[in-house]
Amino acid sequence: MITLTGFGDEIGPDLNQQMDVLGAEDVKFIELRGVNGKNVMQFTPAECKEIKNQLDARGFGISAIGSPIGKVKISEDWNTHLDSFKHALELADFFETQYVRLFSYYPPEGGNINDHRDEVMRRMKIKTDLAKKAGIILLLENESNLYGESPESCVDILRTVNSPNLKAIFDPANFVVKGYVPFDHCWPLLKKYVIYFHIKDAVAGPEGKIVPAGQGDGQLHQVLGDALASGFAGFMSVEPHLAKAGQFSGFTGPELFTTAIRALKKVLDDLGAEY
Repeated sequence: MITLTGFGDEIGPDLNQQMDVLGAEDVKFIELRGVNGKNVMQFTPAECKEIKNQLDARGFGISAIGSPIGKVKISEDWNTHLDSFKHALELADFFETQYVRLFSYYPPEGGNINDHRDEVMRRMKIKTDLAKKAGIILLLENESNLYGESPESCVDILRTVNSPNLKAIFDPANFVVKGYVPFDHCWPLLKKYVIYFHIKDAVAGPEGKIVPAGQGDGQLHQVLGDALASGFAGFMSVEPHLAKAGQFSGFTGPELFTTAIRALKKVLDDLGAEY
């Protein structure tokens, strides 16, 4: 059984609007990244309580904390970043989700992140050990210009850390825009680590245009079909980026977000999946 979720802040800043659009499509989970124009990491304790009350009142759960942890240069202060990570774990506990999304570091200005592999691994191991103590599973997302941009580098992190508390998110579009072929190349390498999907599609080429699921070169039918055949039964999170794709967020709007959800449902229907 697949559970649908999505980045509600791509619908709009208002939480009630986010829940209206998702609820109309029978989606009752949100991947929490932003509300009222603020990133989840900047919520005050009072804002956290209010957001949790609103979610509970309408029967919504949080599938993951969509944190930007790891989307910093490897040269930035580690202790400050580690404090932010610990806060992300606290947010996961407060919002009653077992997952925190994270990334794998940018290079220093003018540098190559591959030259900093040992430090990437050291930090990932420390964070994973803290997550294990907190009962949280970290979800590593493949993303442009970070250590974990290629499928091979994602596998390098996952194998090196080698923990049940560090698993993979599979985002087909993020691979397509960097020239990788999701099913033929990326999926065989990452399949055994993937427990969560970010669903968007993209057209291969220099523009890397983002499109709804099944309408680009992300090989969604093949990837999701094989995942389902292998027993995948987790979250698939709609992250459309159909109007704007930024470094730390994207925007789609309510109408296009509905289009994106229905495109994913069509792929799942084609595959005979239950959700």
